[in-house]
Amino acid sequence: MGKKAKSSANAQVVRSKLHQDCYEGQRLDELLQSIQREIKRARLLNAESLPAKIWLKKQFAVGVNEVTRVLERMTPSGDSARIMNPNYKACTVRLQAILLAGDCNPRWLTNHLPTLALSRNVPLLLMKDKEGSLRLGELVNLKTAIAIGIKANGSLINQLIGEILQGTVSLKV
Repeated sequence: MGKKAKSSANAQVVRSKLHQDCYEGQRLDELLQSIQREIKRARLLNAESLPAKIWLKKQFAVGVNEVTRVLERMTPSGDSARIMNPNYKACTVRLQAILLAGDCNPRWLTNHLPTLALSRNVPLLLMKDKEGSLRLGELVNLKTAIAIGIKANGSLINQLIGEILQGTVSLKV
């Protein structure tokens, strides 16, 4: 088997093992609107006097670098880090899911995220849209965002994402 065929086969194995949902069209619109609605609701219910930027930082890891950093600090799903290093300290921040824009150019910027997410058992929600990065940026009040990690901290946003991942919520607006 050639080098290209082998890497293609490996990519298919990773995709099949990975909890990866693709959203596009009306389904993507409904997903983003429901997340936006929950962000507003959670922000209103949260009586803390935190500025919006700091509140968003507590809820999300924004950008490829920050999502990668949080994933790398998380314990691998097989607990191999604890076995190999008994002094290993678990990360306090965990990601519930990752929203990833499908319009990233160049692609190599995000090639590592599916494999890293798989090793940490973090589901990946791929936004297949020509303007996915613009639409993800709107969620966190930025111009664009290629990747957004949703931090697991028990908020209304986490409840919605949990229901979406389980398939128990209907994304009707």
